[in-house]
Amino acid sequence: MIYIGSTGHEYAVEATVGESVMATAVKNGIPGIVAECGGNCSCATCHVWVAEEFAPAVGPPGDMEEDLLDMAVAERRGTSRLACQIRVTEALDGLTVEIPPEQP
Repeated sequence: MIYIGSTGHEYAVEATVGESVMATAVKNGIPGIVAECGGNCSCATCHVWVAEEFAPAVGPPGDMEEDLLDMAVAERRGTSRLACQIRVTEALDGLTVEIPPEQP
């Protein structure tokens, strides 16, 4: 996985299939992923922008996630997702996400 921080710095890390993109970030000390709720889809502090080429594989947000994204502080984009709601799969090898400059 590749995380792009708000300063443009790229963090390439190994991800474990089945873990969330948020858990992978936290485990690897990626700055900008606050993860206040611990992955319970209740805070939107793990908002990321999924790279366009991965958007179809990641899929759209669910209803609860949509509501939280509407309240996110950072700019909402067409590929906005909560990292806690994206499970790492083999199909997501090389997944790239950008971290907004602010989380709620």
